[in-house]
Amino acid sequence: MGLPTNRTVPVGPGLEVRWPEGRLTPATGIRSGFRPDIQALRAAAVGMVVLGHLWPHRLTGGYVGVDVFFVISGFLITSHLSKEIFATGKLRLVTFYSKRIRRLLPAAFVVLGVSLIWAVMILPFSRWKDTAQQVLASALYAENWVLAANAVDYSASTASATVAQHYWSLSVEEQFYVFWPLLMVGLVTVAARFNVRPRVVLAAGISVAAGFSFTSSAYLAQAGHHEAYFYTHVRLWEFGVGAGLALVAGRIKFQPVTGNVIALLGFAGLLASAVLYNAATPFPGTAALLPVVATALVIGGGTPGHDMWHSRLTSSRPVQFMGNISYSLYLWHWPMIVVAPFLINAEPDTSDKLILLAAAVPLAWATKVWVEDKGLQFRPKSRPAAKTVIVMILGIAVLAAGTGGVSLALQLRESEAERTMQTQELSVCYGPRAMDPGAECSDRFGPAFVPTMSEANAYYEPATECGDFEAILMAGDGMTTRFCDFSGGAPDAPIVWLVGDSHAQQWQEPLFDLAQRNKWLLKISLLGACPLAAVDYAGYRGSMVDEGTAKKCMGWGQSVSEAVAADRPQYVFTSSFARMEHVDDGSGRSQNEQYADGFGEYWKAWTSAGSSVVVLADPPYNVDVRPADCALLNVEDPARCAVDRSMAAPEDPIVYAARANEDQGVKLVDLTDYFCDDDRCYSVIGGVVVYFDGDHLNGEFSRLLAPMIEARL
Repeated sequence: MGLPTNRTVPVGPGLEVRWPEGRLTPATGIRSGFRPDIQALRAAAVGMVVLGHLWPHRLTGGYVGVDVFFVISGFLITSHLSKEIFATGKLRLVTFYSKRIRRLLPAAFVVLGVSLIWAVMILPFSRWKDTAQQVLASALYAENWVLAANAVDYSASTASATVAQHYWSLSVEEQFYVFWPLLMVGLVTVAARFNVRPRVVLAAGISVAAGFSFTSSAYLAQAGHHEAYFYTHVRLWEFGVGAGLALVAGRIKFQPVTGNVIALLGFAGLLASAVLYNAATPFPGTAALLPVVATALVIGGGTPGHDMWHSRLTSSRPVQFMGNISYSLYLWHWPMIVVAPFLINAEPDTSDKLILLAAAVPLAWATKVWVEDKGLQFRPKSRPAAKTVIVMILGIAVLAAGTGGVSLALQLRESEAERTMQTQELSVCYGPRAMDPGAECSDRFGPAFVPTMSEANAYYEPATECGDFEAILMAGDGMTTRFCDFSGGAPDAPIVWLVGDSHAQQWQEPLFDLAQRNKWLLKISLLGACPLAAVDYAGYRGSMVDEGTAKKCMGWGQSVSEAVAADRPQYVFTSSFARMEHVDDGSGRSQNEQYADGFGEYWKAWTSAGSSVVVLADPPYNVDVRPADCALLNVEDPARCAVDRSMAAPEDPIVYAARANEDQGVKLVDLTDYFCDDDRCYSVIGGVVVYFDGDHLNGEFSRLLAPMIEARL
């Protein structure tokens, strides 16, 4: 198509750019037509993601497949838009957005709707709240920001995955599709305003945006900000690499051998990143350079259009078929993985996973043919863009109504569960009471009355007597401290503190009961994943923490120690997940020895002020010794989740420190015998589920331990 002879170029609805004479380029030089090598990259990307999700301990870096998709999107979208600008002098934004909607949303909405139905029919109702929230967020393409927000909420960090969690990457892509054309319009407008070649301005603008994004990505990944994994702006540079490649594609003149070697190096880089990377790799950050650059090498190596050595494999029908269905396969595989354990009442083994994969492929193919392709064919004769948007809004409305219905159903189920708990509460064999010496209970480890955890079981909810967070004892910008007044207005009410990490927080339910009975003024200061001890904090659950996080933790601990000593409370209750919070002072001493000194220093300050220090031993492990959903998958026989006591309750540094401490003001309360018999530890006791999530106690089970704690004071 020829170029307009005038100098005024429309770039969108109601928007025109005045170009300088002689600056329009008649062609981009970008290789047009179908690219089987890019289709093969799609197949590789979805294969890495799916296999990584099915066998996360085998293909540990399968998540890099998402980065491959980002680079491909940047390349193809920029190729399309720049080709339209340079060849026709037009950029039809409405047409572009309409096509993106028809291309992506039908399949996405169908899978979201079916996944929501699956969740209600198959998953326990404890999953419904997060599922409804994330389905709606995914329909609005904001799922990545919801996950980022949850990632910084320590109480939510152990939440189970939902059927819509994988939509975070689609949300990032959709946000890119909205932002990128507008950026290109702005850049070509600048080019026209200052008589500069549009390609030069586009390249410069994309480089600046990508450079800022990469710098942010590298910093946040290195600093241990895991929520940044989901941020749109830290992923932008990956799209930018593909976009930059699209702008220079017409100038790539590789010789056949060179192009083939480059492409093979790219495939090798992708394989290396998928195999060598794992959950501990700081990502995306600089580590993402390998899969991103590798993807660019494959695309760049094949751009001149030479015969490729890898074509026998990459152009084969199975590979191209996988590339064709890659989008739908990505959509379907994750909800199938999430619901599978509850469908078969067991953790899937290899044969189960192979069956799941075999079912996902034809389902993806059917979705490609009957939903994806049909969506693209939706072209009303009149006002197609407006009608496309109307259909999109209707789809969002239907999903929103569905999530609203799920929320109402959840409220009913939670109310029913609370009534069941209340009717059983007085039983002498209910919960940990079944483990009392001399208790005559026929089935101490039988089925739970309420096997599904809900907000009624949350260990982290404050009592109504607790005020808002106080602007004291800050951990960076985070507030950690509440005052809970159970005194009834008594002027001489005893002051009691509960301090520590989230494993101290899980004991607040029984302390609320004790505070109510004894009219305490209960003060609570908690910081998740931070041991309250004078130690050199180094890491959590095997991962090293950055220097800033360590300083924040240790600074907060010192402030709490001083505040508690100055307050001279009657009791100081404390606990810690010291088994998983690594410390290292460089001395080479054992964790137990370092913790004994570190805990002891703070405890001594409190007992010297006249306080009694009550050390609450950490409960036995849960998710570290049994499948996360074991109690739910074995509702009829939860005793199958029992594990050896030596494995579930190994030596605990805080218990070691308390026993080694000779201060008479320090008292150890070790309730392990209420979680375990002589041989094994259990996930359901006395008809009550023991754990709320992978690491923390069911608030109901914890509250039922109040008399046992009081008896030891």
